[in-house]
Amino acid sequence: MKFFMMMIFMMPLNFKSFWLSQFSYFLMFILFIINYSYNYMMVSVSMFFGLDLMSYMMILLSIWICSLMIMASYKLYIMNNYPKMFLFFILFLMLSLLLTFSSLNLFMFYLFFEMSLIPTLFLIIGWGYQPERIQAGVYLLFYTLLGSLPMLVSIFYFLFEFYSLEFMLMNLSINSIYIYMGLMVVFLVKLPMFMVHLWLPKAHVEAPISGSMILAGVMLKLGGYGMMRLIMLFEKMMKLNMWFIIISMIGSVLISLICLRQSDMKSLIAYSSVAHMGLVISGVMTLNYWGLCGSLVMMLAHGLCSSGMFCLANISYERLMSRSLFLNKGLINLIPSMSLWWFLFSSSNMAAPPSLNLLGEILLMNSLISWSVLNMFTLALMSFFSAVYSLYLYSYSQHGKFYSGVYSFSMGQIREYLMLILHWLPLNLLIMKSELVSLWI
Repeated sequence: MKFFMMMIFMMPLNFKSFWLSQFSYFLMFILFIINYSYNYMMVSVSMFFGLDLMSYMMILLSIWICSLMIMASYKLYIMNNYPKMFLFFILFLMLSLLLTFSSLNLFMFYLFFEMSLIPTLFLIIGWGYQPERIQAGVYLLFYTLLGSLPMLVSIFYFLFEFYSLEFMLMNLSINSIYIYMGLMVVFLVKLPMFMVHLWLPKAHVEAPISGSMILAGVMLKLGGYGMMRLIMLFEKMMKLNMWFIIISMIGSVLISLICLRQSDMKSLIAYSSVAHMGLVISGVMTLNYWGLCGSLVMMLAHGLCSSGMFCLANISYERLMSRSLFLNKGLINLIPSMSLWWFLFSSSNMAAPPSLNLLGEILLMNSLISWSVLNMFTLALMSFFSAVYSLYLYSYSQHGKFYSGVYSFSMGQIREYLMLILHWLPLNLLIMKSELVSLWI
C-alpha cells in the first residue's frame, strides 16, 4: 500500500516539473527493488493485494516503461502540448497497472484491468498524430470491452459456485467450455491472438510514442498475466487449448509474412508484436513448466525490445516527419551512432544472444516441441521470418541512397541515447538472472 500512497504524493510533482516527475518514477523503481523478494513466496500481502515474483517483474516493467515514456515524450514538453495533463494520465495508467498486477482477487483484477483502458485511450486520442486516431481508439475500446463482458458473467458464476474469488483458493479444475471461453477471450483479445489482432496495428500506428511504448511494453502483458493466473483452473480443457495453439502458431507465421510487406516502420514493429505474442499464447496453453516460464521471459523481453524499437522509429520520425521506409533510407550516412542502436535492437528482436528474447524462444521451443513434434515446422518458419523482417527493417532504413531533403538533420541527443541504453541493458543483462522468471510457479 505504501507505493499507492507514494503515487498519490507524486501528483503535485506532476504539475511542478516535467523532469522531476520523470525522476520520481526512477526513485519509485529503486524503492520497489529494495523490497525485492528473492524466492517463490508472496510478499507485501494485505487484504486484497500481494506480490509474487510474476507480479513483481510485471510491476518493475511497468514503472520502468512509464519513466522512459516521459523521457521519450520530450517534444510534447517543448511544444507545450498539454504536458501536465499528459503526466497525469501516465500517473493514472501507472496506478491502474500497479493495482492490476498486485490484485489477489479476480474481481479486483478485472476492475483494474478495465480501468487501465481509459488512460491509454486518452493518450491515443489526445496526443496521436493523424485524424484516424479516433477510429483506432474505438477499435481498442470495443475489441476489449466486447471480450470482457463474458468475463464479468463468468466471474459472477464463479462467485455463485465457489463463494470466493481469491486466486489462492482457486485450486479446482473446471470442465465447462462456456466458463473457459468467457474467461479466456478477453485475454486473447488483449494479447492479441491472431484473428482478433486488428486493433493492435491500428492503435500503434495512430498512437504517440508514449502510447506505443505502453501498449507494447505493458498493456499486451496484461493478457498474458491474466492467462497465467487463471490457466491452472482449466487443466481438463487441453483439447480446446490445442485449437488456440494451432491458430496462434499458424497465425504467427502468417503475421511474419505480413511484416515483410509493410512500408510503415511502426506498423512493421506492431505486427511483429502479434507474432511474438502468438508464441506466448501457445506457451501458456501447453500447461507445462517450461511453457509458463518461457512465456513470462518472452513477455518481459518483448516489452523492452518492442518499446525500444518504437523509440527508434520515433527518433527517425521526429527528424524526417515520416515513418515510411521509402523516405527513411541511408540513415547510416547521417547518424551512424544511431545505426548501432538500430542494429542492436533488430538483433534482439530476432532473438540473437545474449538477449532475453533468446532465452524465451529456447524455453518456448522446448515446451511446444515436447507438446507436439509438428510445432517444429511453424517454429522453424517463425524463427526464420523474424530474422528476415528484422533485417529487412534494419537494412532498408540504414542503407541505400538517402533522400536529399534530409540534409537539415540533427544528430541524436544524449536523452535519446540514454533512453535506448535503458531499454537495451536490462534486455541483455537479465538473461544472467533467469531465476527471477522461473521461481514464481
